[in-house]
Order: sequence, then C-alpha cells, then structure tokens
Amino acid sequence: MKKLILAAAITASVGGNMAHAEDRKPDNEVSFNAAVVSDYRYRGISQTRLQAALQGGADYVHNPSGFYAGTWLSTIKWVKDGGGSGDLEVDIYGGKRGELSKDIAYDLGVLTYVYPSNGLRPNANTTEVYGQLSYGPAYIKYSHALTNLFGFVDSKNSGYLDIGANIDISNGYILNLHAGHQKVAGDNAGISNDRLSYTDWKLGVTKDFGIFTGAFAVVGTDADRSAYASPVNGKFMGKNAVLLSISKTF
Repeated sequence: MKKLILAAAITASVGGNMAHAEDRKPDNEVSFNAAVVSDYRYRGISQTRLQAALQGGADYVHNPSGFYAGTWLSTIKWVKDGGGSGDLEVDIYGGKRGELSKDIAYDLGVLTYVYPSNGLRPNANTTEVYGQLSYGPAYIKYSHALTNLFGFVDSKNSGYLDIGANIDISNGYILNLHAGHQKVAGDNAGISNDRLSYTDWKLGVTKDFGIFTGAFAVVGTDADRSAYASPVNGKFMGKNAVLLSISKTF
C-alpha cells in the first residue's frame, strides 16, 4: 500500500499505545490523513519535479478479519511534464493483514495508481499486487505489476523489492531505514530495462508531536540520470536530497 512518506513510521510510533487498546477497537474503523511534503518521492524518484506536494487519504479497516480498503491522493507534475494531462494521482487499494505467529505479521493486497485523464500512451494507470512480511520493526515487501508500469512500454511484470525497519530509538523518535530495488521489465522505446532499473534508499527520523507528525529524511538513488531526467528542465529526478514533511492522522 502506498502511504505518505512517513506512514510506516507513524504506524510504528503509535503501535505500542494501540496494543493495549486492541480489544476495545470497533469492528469497523475509518481514519483520514493529510500531509504537506517538500518533495513527493516515490521509490526514490520525484513525482513533483523536486517541488512540494499536498497529500491526503482515507482508510477503512474491518478489525475482526483484517481486511482493509482505502484511497490516497497527491498532487504531481510528471504526467504533464511527460506530455500528458492532469496533476493528480489517486491510489485505490485493498487487502488483508494478519499474523502468522506472535512475532511475524503479513499484509497482502492489490493497489491501482490512477492518473485521471492522463492521456499518455501507454496509459500511466498501473495496477500492482503486493505482499509483505514483518518481524518486529523490520519488514520485507514485494510489489508486482500486472499492467505496464507508469507508462513504460511493455513493462508488465516489473517488480519492486522493499526492505526496511522503523525503530523506536528514544522519546518517541522513530528511525526509518529503507532500501529498495525497482526492476523495469521489457525494452522501453529503445531504452533497455537495465537503464531503467535502479536502487533507492532512505534514512530518516519521524516523531509524533501530538498536533502533527514531523519527518526528516535523506533519500537517494543510483538511477540513470538521463533516463530519469525531467523533460522540462533536464534535472535529475532521483538526485540525493533532504525531505521534510508534516502530517496528521485523524
């Protein structure tokens, strides 16, 4: 499930408090989230031409079964920059979470990224299935594209491997560690998949201050600079950068 840049860390930071209230949770639970981020990075690549974004979403969970569904939105720039239309991403997802044992949890689901009226060929809309296993603060997740990947030609069956951990270090500060590898399938308009595939990473800290949650992170990739350059100004969209965000879940 695609969340805010700090969503996994928020979950980890409140998890200890929520555990004691587990039995008191309602069968049906709805939550909302909103955020401002200095740059919307997805798998290390800027979706907003290295500029700020507004984001928000809503989630529903059926606690007895672990089934969930939700939607998440963000402002973007890459579709228009690539010759299409629209400046919005809408994600729609659903799945099931549960436990395999006392220490091992799982999350299985499907996620569709929708770019309304994007007009790109191939269409930028993308559907992935994903599976995640977690052990304490650590997790490993794999996402597999059932369609072309974000408008890349013949890129069905691309995959993304994500490993990381969200560790409570002290006084509510959560250390966020992440490394991922995007494998792009096929040969895309003469650009080999080796040039389009890349690794990304993140090192960050998150803290819930009550009225809002703040996050600071350093991110980067080893992506091919020419393959992931903005068509508007030529800047590299996977450059190393510092990200800041403020979010609220209610």
